[in-house]
Amino acid sequence: MPKFFIMKDLFYRYRYMFLTMAIISAVTLSLFYNALKPEKQLPIYTPAMVNPELVDSLVQHQNNKMRHRIADFSFENQNKKIITQNDYEDVIYVADFFFTTCPTICPIMTDNMVWLQDKIKDMPNVKLLSFSVTPDIDTPDVLRKYADEKGVMDSKWNLVTGDKKAIYYLARQSFLAVKTSTVGELYDMVHTENFILVDKKGRIRGFYDGTNLNENKGDDTKNVTELLEDINWLRQNS
Repeated sequence: MPKFFIMKDLFYRYRYMFLTMAIISAVTLSLFYNALKPEKQLPIYTPAMVNPELVDSLVQHQNNKMRHRIADFSFENQNKKIITQNDYEDVIYVADFFFTTCPTICPIMTDNMVWLQDKIKDMPNVKLLSFSVTPDIDTPDVLRKYADEKGVMDSKWNLVTGDKKAIYYLARQSFLAVKTSTVGELYDMVHTENFILVDKKGRIRGFYDGTNLNENKGDDTKNVTELLEDINWLRQNS
Protein backbone atom coordinates (compact mmCIF):
# COMPACT_ATOMS: atom_id res chain seq x y z
CA MET A 1 0.00 0.00 0.00
CA PRO A 2 1.42 3.47 -0.93
CA LYS A 3 2.67 5.63 1.97
CA PHE A 4 0.02 8.26 1.30
CA PHE A 5 -2.81 5.84 1.92
CA ILE A 6 -1.05 4.37 4.98
CA MET A 7 -0.73 7.87 6.51
CA LYS A 8 -4.31 8.71 5.62
CA ASP A 9 -5.52 5.51 7.23
CA LEU A 10 -3.46 6.21 10.39
CA PHE A 11 -4.75 9.77 10.63
CA TYR A 12 -8.34 8.61 10.24
CA ARG A 13 -7.89 5.84 12.79
CA TYR A 14 -6.31 8.14 15.37
CA ARG A 15 -8.06 11.37 14.43
CA TYR A 16 -9.61 11.91 17.86
CA MET A 17 -6.26 11.44 19.54
CA PHE A 18 -4.62 13.98 17.18
CA LEU A 19 -7.47 16.42 17.74
CA THR A 20 -7.15 16.06 21.51
CA MET A 21 -3.38 16.63 21.33
CA ALA A 22 -3.91 19.75 19.20
CA ILE A 23 -6.39 21.18 21.70
CA ILE A 24 -4.10 20.42 24.64
CA SER A 25 -1.18 22.07 22.81
CA ALA A 26 -3.22 25.20 22.08
CA VAL A 27 -4.39 25.48 25.69
CA THR A 28 -0.84 24.93 26.97
CA LEU A 29 0.57 27.62 24.68
CA SER A 30 -2.15 30.04 25.79
CA LEU A 31 -1.40 29.38 29.46
CA PHE A 32 2.33 29.90 28.89
CA TYR A 33 1.63 33.16 27.03
CA ASN A 34 -0.59 34.50 29.80
CA ALA A 35 1.91 33.46 32.45
CA LEU A 36 4.79 35.20 30.69
CA LYS A 37 2.83 38.34 29.67
CA PRO A 38 3.55 41.22 32.09
CA GLU A 39 0.60 41.99 34.34
CA LYS A 40 -0.85 45.46 33.76
CA GLN A 41 -0.10 47.91 36.53
CA LEU A 42 -0.75 51.62 36.98
CA PRO A 43 1.81 53.67 38.90
CA ILE A 44 0.91 55.67 41.99
CA TYR A 45 2.36 59.10 41.30
CA THR A 46 4.23 61.27 43.76
CA PRO A 47 5.54 64.83 43.21
CA ALA A 48 9.09 63.49 42.82
CA MET A 49 7.97 61.51 39.74
CA VAL A 50 6.59 64.54 37.88
CA ASN A 51 8.14 67.35 35.83
CA PRO A 52 9.32 69.90 38.45
CA GLU A 53 7.82 72.74 36.39
CA LEU A 54 4.37 71.40 37.31
CA VAL A 55 5.03 70.98 41.02
CA ASP A 56 5.09 73.47 43.88
CA SER A 57 8.47 73.61 45.62
CA LEU A 58 6.91 72.68 48.97
CA VAL A 59 6.07 69.17 47.75
CA GLN A 60 8.54 68.78 44.87
CA HIS A 61 10.72 66.13 46.52
CA GLN A 62 7.96 64.16 48.17
CA ASN A 63 8.26 60.50 47.17
CA ASN A 64 5.97 58.73 49.64
CA LYS A 65 3.32 56.92 47.62
CA MET A 66 1.15 56.41 50.69
CA ARG A 67 1.24 60.08 51.61
CA HIS A 68 0.36 61.94 48.42
CA ARG A 69 -3.38 62.40 48.04
CA ILE A 70 -5.53 65.05 46.43
CA ALA A 71 -6.13 67.64 49.16
CA ASP A 72 -9.55 68.73 50.36
CA PHE A 73 -11.20 71.36 48.21
CA SER A 74 -14.36 73.44 47.96
CA PHE A 75 -15.43 75.25 44.79
CA GLU A 76 -18.62 76.35 43.05
CA ASN A 77 -19.85 74.53 39.96
CA GLN A 78 -21.92 75.48 36.91
CA ASN A 79 -25.10 75.16 38.97
CA LYS A 80 -23.80 77.36 41.81
CA LYS A 81 -23.52 74.24 43.97
CA ILE A 82 -20.53 73.82 46.28
CA ILE A 83 -18.45 70.85 45.16
CA THR A 84 -15.98 69.30 47.60
CA GLN A 85 -13.82 66.22 47.82
CA ASN A 86 -16.81 64.49 49.42
CA ASP A 87 -18.59 64.56 46.04
CA TYR A 88 -15.70 62.47 44.69
CA GLU A 89 -15.35 60.11 47.62
CA ASP A 90 -15.00 56.47 46.53
CA VAL A 91 -15.05 57.67 42.92
CA ILE A 92 -12.62 57.25 40.03
CA TYR A 93 -12.35 60.58 38.28
CA VAL A 94 -10.53 62.51 35.59
CA ALA A 95 -9.51 66.10 36.30
CA ASP A 96 -8.20 68.88 34.10
CA PHE A 97 -7.54 72.62 34.17
CA PHE A 98 -9.00 74.92 31.54
CA PHE A 99 -10.63 78.29 30.91
CA THR A 100 -13.67 79.06 28.82
CA THR A 101 -12.02 81.76 26.69
CA CYS A 102 -8.99 79.64 25.77
CA PRO A 103 -8.59 79.71 21.97
CA THR A 104 -5.89 77.05 21.62
CA ILE A 105 -5.87 73.63 23.30
CA CYS A 106 -8.95 73.96 25.51
CA PRO A 107 -11.55 73.39 22.76
CA ILE A 108 -9.75 70.18 21.75
CA MET A 109 -9.46 69.05 25.36
CA THR A 110 -13.13 69.78 25.98
CA ASP A 111 -14.18 67.84 22.87
CA ASN A 112 -12.13 64.87 24.08
CA MET A 113 -13.62 65.17 27.56
CA VAL A 114 -17.09 65.15 25.97
CA TRP A 115 -16.07 61.96 24.13
CA LEU A 116 -14.93 60.47 27.44
CA GLN A 117 -18.15 61.58 29.14
CA ASP A 118 -20.13 59.59 26.58
CA LYS A 119 -18.04 56.49 27.30
CA ILE A 120 -18.44 56.68 31.09
CA LYS A 121 -22.02 57.93 31.31
CA ASP A 122 -23.31 54.50 32.35
CA MET A 123 -20.39 53.73 34.66
CA PRO A 124 -21.30 54.24 38.31
CA ASN A 125 -18.62 55.90 40.44
CA VAL A 126 -16.73 57.40 37.49
CA LYS A 127 -16.84 61.19 37.08
CA LEU A 128 -15.11 64.20 35.51
CA LEU A 129 -13.88 67.42 37.14
CA SER A 130 -12.65 70.57 35.40
CA PHE A 131 -11.09 73.53 37.24
CA SER A 132 -11.02 77.00 35.74
CA VAL A 133 -7.60 78.70 35.86
CA THR A 134 -9.28 82.10 35.29
CA PRO A 135 -11.94 82.02 38.02
CA ASP A 136 -12.34 85.80 37.93
CA ILE A 137 -13.71 85.42 34.38
CA ASP A 138 -15.31 81.99 34.64
CA THR A 139 -18.18 82.68 37.02
CA PRO A 140 -20.80 79.99 37.66
CA ASP A 141 -23.07 81.67 35.10
CA VAL A 142 -20.30 81.61 32.49
CA LEU A 143 -19.62 77.95 33.30
CA ARG A 144 -23.36 77.18 32.98
CA LYS A 145 -23.45 78.65 29.49
CA TYR A 146 -20.25 76.80 28.55
CA ALA A 147 -21.63 73.52 29.93
CA ASP A 148 -24.82 73.90 27.89
CA GLU A 149 -22.84 74.62 24.72
CA LYS A 150 -20.63 71.57 25.19
CA GLY A 151 -23.27 69.10 26.33
CA VAL A 152 -21.98 68.63 29.85
CA MET A 153 -23.93 66.11 31.93
CA ASP A 154 -24.29 67.63 35.40
CA SER A 155 -24.45 64.21 37.07
CA LYS A 156 -21.07 63.20 35.61
CA TRP A 157 -19.06 66.37 35.12
CA ASN A 158 -18.49 69.41 37.32
CA LEU A 159 -16.93 72.61 35.98
CA VAL A 160 -15.73 74.53 39.03
CA THR A 161 -14.54 78.01 39.89
CA GLY A 162 -13.58 79.82 43.06
CA ASP A 163 -10.66 81.36 44.90
CA LYS A 164 -7.72 81.69 42.51
CA LYS A 165 -5.10 81.03 45.20
CA ALA A 166 -6.89 77.86 46.30
CA ILE A 167 -7.08 76.56 42.72
CA TYR A 168 -3.40 77.42 42.17
CA TYR A 169 -2.19 75.45 45.17
CA LEU A 170 -4.51 72.55 44.46
CA ALA A 171 -3.19 72.39 40.90
CA ARG A 172 0.48 72.51 41.88
CA GLN A 173 0.52 70.71 45.23
CA SER A 174 -2.13 68.04 44.61
CA PHE A 175 -2.81 67.48 40.90
CA LEU A 176 0.74 68.44 39.79
CA ALA A 177 -0.73 69.78 36.58
CA VAL A 178 -0.04 73.47 35.84
CA LYS A 179 2.94 75.74 35.32
CA THR A 180 3.38 79.17 36.85
CA SER A 181 2.96 82.17 34.62
CA THR A 182 5.97 84.29 33.67
CA VAL A 183 3.82 87.42 33.67
CA GLY A 184 4.50 87.93 37.34
CA GLU A 185 0.93 88.22 38.59
CA LEU A 186 0.46 86.30 41.81
CA TYR A 187 -1.07 82.85 41.42
CA ASP A 188 -1.24 83.06 37.62
CA MET A 189 -1.34 79.62 36.04
CA VAL A 190 -0.43 78.26 32.63
CA HIS A 191 -2.57 75.17 32.23
CA THR A 192 -1.27 72.14 30.36
CA GLU A 193 -2.92 69.56 28.14
CA ASN A 194 -2.92 67.04 30.98
CA PHE A 195 -5.88 64.92 31.97
CA ILE A 196 -5.22 63.47 35.42
CA LEU A 197 -6.61 60.09 36.49
CA VAL A 198 -7.41 59.83 40.20
CA ASP A 199 -8.39 56.60 41.92
CA LYS A 200 -10.94 55.98 44.67
CA LYS A 201 -8.31 56.66 47.33
CA GLY A 202 -7.49 60.09 45.94
CA ARG A 203 -4.16 59.01 44.41
CA ILE A 204 -2.92 60.06 40.99
CA ARG A 205 -2.66 57.03 38.71
CA GLY A 206 -1.89 58.61 35.35
CA PHE A 207 -1.31 61.68 33.19
CA TYR A 208 -2.70 61.81 29.64
CA ASP A 209 -2.53 64.13 26.66
CA GLY A 210 -6.00 65.66 26.61
CA THR A 211 -5.47 66.94 23.06
CA ASN A 212 -4.84 63.45 21.67
CA LEU A 213 -7.86 61.19 21.31
CA ASN A 214 -6.31 58.06 19.85
CA GLU A 215 -3.08 58.84 18.01
CA ASN A 216 0.04 56.81 18.88
CA LYS A 217 2.87 59.34 18.88
CA GLY A 218 5.56 56.81 19.69
CA ASP A 219 6.46 58.20 23.12
CA ASP A 220 5.42 57.43 26.69
CA THR A 221 2.56 59.93 26.69
CA LYS A 222 -0.82 58.21 26.79
CA ASN A 223 -3.83 59.41 24.81
CA VAL A 224 -7.49 59.70 25.85
CA THR A 225 -8.43 56.28 24.47
CA GLU A 226 -5.73 54.77 26.68
CA LEU A 227 -7.15 56.79 29.57
CA LEU A 228 -10.48 55.04 29.06
CA GLU A 229 -8.68 51.67 29.13
CA ASP A 230 -7.02 52.62 32.42
CA ILE A 231 -10.35 53.71 33.90
CA ASN A 232 -11.76 50.28 33.10
CA TRP A 233 -8.68 48.63 34.64
CA LEU A 234 -9.14 50.64 37.83
CA ARG A 235 -12.81 49.70 37.97
CA GLN A 236 -11.85 46.04 37.91
CA ASN A 237 -8.91 46.35 40.28
CA SER A 238 -10.02 48.71 43.02
